[in-house]
Amino acid sequence: MDKRLTEKYRATVESHVKSKKIVEFYLYWVKNLEKTFRGQPLNNLTGDEVQSYLNLMVTQDRYKEWQLEQANDSFRLLFGECLILSWATPWPVRLRDPAAVPCSQPKVFSSLPSQKNFKDTTNFNGVDLRCPGLLGKSRTVLRTLHYAYKTEKTYLEWICRYINFIELQDPETAGAEHVKRYLEYLATTREVAGNTQRQALNAIVFLYAKVLEKPLGDIGPYAKPKKPQRLPVVFTMDEVDRVLEALEGTLGLMAGLLYGSGLRLMECVRLRVKDVDFARQQLLVRGKGDKQRLTVLSDRFQEPLREHLRRVKELHEADLRIGHGEVYMPSALARKYPKANQEWGWQYVFPSANLSVDPRGGKVRRHHADESNLQKAVKRAVQENGSTRQGSCHTFRHSFATHLLEDGYDIRTVQELLGHADVATTMIYTHVLNRPGIAVKSPADRLMNSQPHPSRRDRPTPEANHAQPPHPETTARAGILRSRNKRPRHHAQPAASGGCSGNQPCGDGAVPKGP
Repeated sequence: MDKRLTEKYRATVESHVKSKKIVEFYLYWVKNLEKTFRGQPLNNLTGDEVQSYLNLMVTQDRYKEWQLEQANDSFRLLFGECLILSWATPWPVRLRDPAAVPCSQPKVFSSLPSQKNFKDTTNFNGVDLRCPGLLGKSRTVLRTLHYAYKTEKTYLEWICRYINFIELQDPETAGAEHVKRYLEYLATTREVAGNTQRQALNAIVFLYAKVLEKPLGDIGPYAKPKKPQRLPVVFTMDEVDRVLEALEGTLGLMAGLLYGSGLRLMECVRLRVKDVDFARQQLLVRGKGDKQRLTVLSDRFQEPLREHLRRVKELHEADLRIGHGEVYMPSALARKYPKANQEWGWQYVFPSANLSVDPRGGKVRRHHADESNLQKAVKRAVQENGSTRQGSCHTFRHSFATHLLEDGYDIRTVQELLGHADVATTMIYTHVLNRPGIAVKSPADRLMNSQPHPSRRDRPTPEANHAQPPHPETTARAGILRSRNKRPRHHAQPAASGGCSGNQPCGDGAVPKGP
């Protein structure tokens, strides 16, 4: 909506409702409707198209009854009292029972936008209208194959973006050429990073291979962003100490485990109580791809971790007394062991402060802590300590590996602690061995005068050089350099004292080496 229509609609809604917050909700529903029917003015929409959109909302589980009624009323005020369309009086759109909603594709979009006006957005509602059941089937396949919840959300977003790019046509009618054009659009127009483009490609390949069961095959060459070769950011020991000192409480303990055990951010927040082994001073880490590994537990953080677990256990016992205390269980363990989700060992080491609803199962549980809290705290601590490095939570993991290599541990040990499948991934941390000041000495440090080279304006004149006697240390160094540059002469006859010549072996059989 343009500014004039928005102000007119706002005034219309304010005349019917009193709360300003509800007015914003009414605007939200209308903007969603406009986004779905993109490229088509609102005053050109028909009652059947609005009814089809409302039917779609009814079939979706994420909308409650009061939200559907509010959305319907917002459309009534827009078309009936603001735009004053003939078909909107009396208001013909009705809420229907979800079971009575037809599954056939409704008639929408009298005109489609051109590629030059394309906006790369998700537009879930538009995809559901033009490709009914596609997103639901994709979600079912993702959960059947046990993909992570974040992967599910990311793949569904990329599938929606791709279908919007091909102008909301059925992806079964599109093919490799459409995928190639979309990948090139991401690289040239959006200028995304290489990893982002590969993520989009993986989601589209999943759509065709697993959901539609029509593999793409070879899509041919396409424009790819150049992948920069960057070295990881590494804190010094002093910087690590200052950042950890700036973090307090639970966040400080979490950051300490990131550095002391080399954990990834999500590995830290997903730690379970039974994964902590104080006797052996180690942690069982459940990493990416459902892979497990063992890593060290620092002595510095053992006592703070014990005290933290005592407080977490009190919180868990309080949840049990009010009928909660359940935690998310991986895979099918919740069905195999129905009471295990309330056991102390399965609880998160860093639980959330509030109970929340599981987005998949709908049950009320205490999930793990939100990782964004630690990310913001670490970023703030790095900035407050005056560091010019762009440090993050993952920088602690880089520092863990680099400092172990500096201490002399072999790279295979570091690889196992980090959980890398290929040692080549761990090899990037060996850049510290080539850092100036560690193993490489600059040739400038071997010059006779260690002071910076004077500029032409400040350079002394030849008369001044002759006027002052040379420094004894400088003369001695110059003599050493001249003696090093002299090559020894090989005599044709052996020395009278019994020494060896340049071409004959010595008495002990050794041949003298050249300079």
